[in-house]
Amino acid sequence: MIHVNNFTKTYHDFVAVRNLTFNVEAGEILGLVGPNGAGKTTMIRTLSGIIPPSSGTLSVAGHDIVSDAVMAKRALGYIPDDPRLFDSLTVWEHLEFIAATYGVDHFKPAAESLLRFFNLEGKRNHVVQSLSRGMRQKVAIACAYLHRPDVILFDEPLTGLDPAGIRAIKESMQQQAAQGAAIIISSHLLELVESLCSHLLVLHQGQCRYFGRMEDVLQVLDHANGDASLEDVFFSITHSDNPDLGSF
Repeated sequence: MIHVNNFTKTYHDFVAVRNLTFNVEAGEILGLVGPNGAGKTTMIRTLSGIIPPSSGTLSVAGHDIVSDAVMAKRALGYIPDDPRLFDSLTVWEHLEFIAATYGVDHFKPAAESLLRFFNLEGKRNHVVQSLSRGMRQKVAIACAYLHRPDVILFDEPLTGLDPAGIRAIKESMQQQAAQGAAIIISSHLLELVESLCSHLLVLHQGQCRYFGRMEDVLQVLDHANGDASLEDVFFSITHSDNPDLGSF
């Protein structure tokens, strides 16, 4: 579903991401973690087609994001850390707009279901400018789900959400994966990543320091230190001079 091969992104003389290769298959949830400036947002924005790669290939649901950009974006749902919504449109008008843009026929039952799930029914006729940060985030996620994308990219998805909203978003991610979506979650919230993700990608200084199954990396460190958490993994990887798990 998501295939990245030898991806590099440079800005003038600065290499933001170097020779990155990984795959995310249907039903998998990949946690993308790393320190500030590691290249996570560059990775997400390139995979979503917002910025072009400098080299390498990236594909979404079998569509190259450069040569087949329109079809790749049709298969994609992208929720950035600060979603750009239309201030003068209501919540329902956003869903209508997305349905028209993606050609979603008979969208109303699905849209109504999303409003109920995210507890937005009472806000359906409110312009988004009047909503809280957390409510706007839920509107953005509902819009991203409406056309049933094969691939969903989240960049810090829980910003501004209250506990009920966090629970709903986490549950929705699990549901989307169970229905066959391939998902990437970029987040500094390591507990979220550990609880939700089947796979892990650790970026540090633009390079892959670990890619593989979550349970495997936790097992490796658990054998070394006992009762390891993803936080232990994160600091062991990003504070090591060795670029792989061989240093454990």
